Amino acid sequence: MSIIGSNILAGASGQATGYNINNSLRFRSSNSAYLSRTFTTPTDGKKWTWSGWVKRGILTNGTGTVQQLFSAGSATGFFRISQTDTLLAGWTGASNLETTQVFRDPSAWYHIMLVVDTTQATASNRVKYYVNGSQITAFATTDYPTQNSTTTINSAVAHNIAAYTSSSQYFDGYMTEINFVDGQALTPSSFGETDTTTGSWKPKAYTGTYGTNGFYLKFADASAATAAAIGKDSSGNGNNWTPSGISVTAGVTYDAMIDVPTNTSATVANYCVMNPLTNLASLTVSNANLSVSASNGNWKSVLGTMALPSTGKWYWEVTVVGTAVGQEIIGVANTVDNISSSYSGSTANTYGYQSSGSKNNNATGTAYGASYTTNDIIGVAVDTTAGTIVFYKNNTSQGTAFTGLSSSYSYIPVGSMENAASNLAFNFGQRPFSYTPPTGYVALNTYNLPDSTIVKGNTVMDATLYTGNGTTNTITNASGFKPDFLWTKSRSNGGGGYNNIIFDSVRGTSKSLATDLTGTEYTGTDLTSFNSNGFTAAAPNQWFGVNNSGATFVAWQWQAGQGTNTSNTNGSITSTVSVNATAGFSVVTYTGTGANATVGHGLGVAPSMIMAKSRSVAADWNVYHTSLGATKALYLNRTTAATTSSVFWNNTAPTSSVFSLGNTGDVNTNASTNVAYCWAEIAGFSKFGSYTGNGSTDGPFVYTGFRPKFVLIKRTDVTGNWRLHDTSRDTYNVTQAVLYPNLSNAEATGSNEYWDLLSNGFKLRTSDSEQNASGGTYIFMAFAENPFKNANAR
Repeated sequence: MSIIGSNILAGASGQATGYNINNSLRFRSSNSAYLSRTFTTPTDGKKWTWSGWVKRGILTNGTGTVQQLFSAGSATGFFRISQTDTLLAGWTGASNLETTQVFRDPSAWYHIMLVVDTTQATASNRVKYYVNGSQITAFATTDYPTQNSTTTINSAVAHNIAAYTSSSQYFDGYMTEINFVDGQALTPSSFGETDTTTGSWKPKAYTGTYGTNGFYLKFADASAATAAAIGKDSSGNGNNWTPSGISVTAGVTYDAMIDVPTNTSATVANYCVMNPLTNLASLTVSNANLSVSASNGNWKSVLGTMALPSTGKWYWEVTVVGTAVGQEIIGVANTVDNISSSYSGSTANTYGYQSSGSKNNNATGTAYGASYTTNDIIGVAVDTTAGTIVFYKNNTSQGTAFTGLSSSYSYIPVGSMENAASNLAFNFGQRPFSYTPPTGYVALNTYNLPDSTIVKGNTVMDATLYTGNGTTNTITNASGFKPDFLWTKSRSNGGGGYNNIIFDSVRGTSKSLATDLTGTEYTGTDLTSFNSNGFTAAAPNQWFGVNNSGATFVAWQWQAGQGTNTSNTNGSITSTVSVNATAGFSVVTYTGTGANATVGHGLGVAPSMIMAKSRSVAADWNVYHTSLGATKALYLNRTTAATTSSVFWNNTAPTSSVFSLGNTGDVNTNASTNVAYCWAEIAGFSKFGSYTGNGSTDGPFVYTGFRPKFVLIKRTDVTGNWRLHDTSRDTYNVTQAVLYPNLSNAEATGSNEYWDLLSNGFKLRTSDSEQNASGGTYIFMAFAENPFKNANAR
């Protein structure tokens, strides 16, 4: 058994900074795992603080078991993730405080705090929840403890971590950096801080006192599953915890992990696990999302939580726990193909090694290597630079299985099964590998992910909320950047005049267009300036959708050249361009010719999405999207399905320097003036892709590789509205506030709009046909709060 160390090299330039955590403990609910300790008389039974970092395993989605974090007494004191994925605490056996917010992100870590001070005169100050440094203020139920009462937690009774004291409710997942402070009601600043570079909430060392019952668990000693080792209290109090159902014996049950919420080194970080959000209930994902088992005889698959970067060498292992030879496939899938009800190798860009010994690609199986069965360990070595996959059986190479993997796709680990006896245990390096990885291959964790060129999304793109005042109104964005593109929409008002209004720095503040109209450019005074940290609006002239008094607004802003415009002669038409190549965005103006033409965009790479509009001719907005290709276009102002015609883009895909125009159409009329907004994909910051709906409220999970701030979608195979979500309007899950680029309607909310925006993508929670019809095809445009490398769970 080789411990991960010198054999795993750093795969990226990620550096460990500040306070680092090096260990976590996996709790397997399948093994009834928990920690126990009986408290003594407390320092102060009216004041205490629980702080811990938590990475979820099993997701209940309203149908599973309660996930206990901390409990005391006989069913009278508890803190848990409920059956409906809310946070829920009780003081005397009742469910006293339950959040509206749900917590069902299995891919990253949450920092969760419960703070109690019953001496407070105001009831809502007696109990406080904090997640990732922010206090939760929205609750579905509130029943606070009475003033000056003592709680069961922190009284002289038995306490459990990861289990309920009176029943078989166990937490499934990982915990680390658990601090309990007896006698103090603390704030998040005692345990964490905002990283000034990334903007993410990160751990810091607690330096205060603990009180009589206080403890600190960091799970650093894996020499034994005892209170003196894995359950050791590092506070100095000696309040050790007795483990039950915890294993530190090498193999698939090993629970002393190096999966942590900090990017400490190449071997200690947040690791890939199998993602139950991609599974759609067809397989059972368990043991903190490292085990996958089947229950029937139909092919089904589950994908990992991390896609492989486009360059590098990546290794993981899969132990066969149960098998029916020929009915398991281990491999990789691209992040676009929906294979949840199929198998890896069923499509052109999915690849698998079957337990019969064959290899599978594009629905074709061919002879490859040895068959594998129970207790065999399959190593997977993917070189995304070279585009190759090699599989190992018990450390013996089976040869190169596949070559020519396309750099146009992101590949992700996958496990597929067709038999109820199938059971696979994955290991991405969070526990010791069974065999030394091939030279140069690294583990799939966040440290080894490449650094994004945009480490904090709101430095170049932001969604800012404001209220109109009907006069001069200066609006400031969060990170203080000068926008070159401004898109505003009234949230509270709809109908005539409350349009989606767009300004840009190339055309100037006096020129505006509406995305939901075909009209020509309007000249007015609604916007007076782009500022170094936002913009200034004036009294409404043409547009109520900018600053009418008392209305609430959202302003989506992008930075291009910060007011610098250049002439671009790369195309047959000379254009004027404001560009930020680092952020993958440019504003382009040009004059149409009425003939096939090309226009320089300035990005240096091919744009993935273009929104173009005639300024001088009443015409539709034309939208190019990489998932549709250059033979089709959408209309931003319409519900129409994708339209096929050469008049849009001359059937020619954009290049690194130009995009093409047909000889007629909306944005190339002879002598017309036009504007085009061009976006290129930037890893960790922006994503332009597609997904297929399944018609269920347990909808598809869409991988972006970052924590989204802004997501725009459109159904392409039939009619449907454009729909836009952002995390400034919906600060927690479930998100439900939607605006429509093709309509002047006010903001809509409700269960038909339910999504989860997560640390690495988004999950549809609606069966609404405009978002998730069975077999429906959709395109999306998404921008990040944070790259997944630095993101917390949401």
